[in-house]
Amino acid sequence: MKYYEKEKIQAVSVQEAVGKVLLHDITEIVPDLFKGPSFRKGHIITEADVEKLLDLGKQNIYVSGLNGEVHENDAALRIARAAMGKGLEISDPKEGKVGFTATSLGLLKINVPALEKLNSVQDVIFSTLHTNQVVRRSQELAGTRVIPLSIDKNKVIEAEKICEQHFPIIEVKPFAKLDVGLVVTGSEVFSGRIRDGFGPVVTKKFEALGSCITKKVIVSDELSMTVSAIHSLIEDGAQMIAVTGGMSVDPDDLTPAAIRAAGGKITSYGAPVLPGAMFMLAYIGDVPVVGLPGCVMYHRASIFDLIIPRLLAGETIQKSDIVKLGHGGFCSSCKNCRFPNCSFGK
Repeated sequence: MKYYEKEKIQAVSVQEAVGKVLLHDITEIVPDLFKGPSFRKGHIITEADVEKLLDLGKQNIYVSGLNGEVHENDAALRIARAAMGKGLEISDPKEGKVGFTATSLGLLKINVPALEKLNSVQDVIFSTLHTNQVVRRSQELAGTRVIPLSIDKNKVIEAEKICEQHFPIIEVKPFAKLDVGLVVTGSEVFSGRIRDGFGPVVTKKFEALGSCITKKVIVSDELSMTVSAIHSLIEDGAQMIAVTGGMSVDPDDLTPAAIRAAGGKITSYGAPVLPGAMFMLAYIGDVPVVGLPGCVMYHRASIFDLIIPRLLAGETIQKSDIVKLGHGGFCSSCKNCRFPNCSFGK
């Protein structure tokens, strides 16, 4: 047996290799039928492998021991299991990597400061999509692995402790299926001069997230009518109120004043998001009330897509949450929209 201290590599006979980590692929060739790896780098050799290796003409192979170390597959599994919260499933290890996929529609949540701590552990990597985005069932979200074929067990324990202290590192929050009341404002719509173009767009957006518009009320540009509509929808059991239009600073745009007059406790009027600057978020009791500016009707991606999913995931949005949207809150208005696979909202 030859032992190379620097690389922790041993050239050993096949019989001595049982329980050790294979450091190179071993190729099998069957003329005219098959050529490929019979054993892959990182495989832990078992008694059952010995005869196969001898049949492949391997008397000696290069391996690494696991003295006080954890194999890359086992390390990745341990870290993945320690980090994952609800709404996720993990893959079997493949070449040392474990992947995460969503088990349902929901909001991806990443504990970013904890993720940075986890990636500060030497030889550990954990890579994710951006936090606070809508994800679909079976969508790939993250992956973790360690760099070497085997890692000091104390590093794995350190990674597990970080996950335990900041659990979960990654999760998918399911969306509540809310009954949403919709108030469409505008004298031109109320009078029938033009058809309602806002309502169908908002309805489609909520349905895509698992909720539904249970009742729509069209009102003129009168404060009292809007207030009455909001109150009646809440009395009918609406769990969220969306008010469309009338969100600018024009004299006849009365939606913000109506939401206040209806008893709304204002979280924010205005958001550092384009499109979506004139957005309003308020609460009447525990019912969120959102004032949606016209951009929601015209743009595929807007403030709606950054805030509404978080509300449906059960989060109470604070002013500070909206302030943070400024970094990444500018939509590039690409000719072919790729949202959410772009920088908007991230």
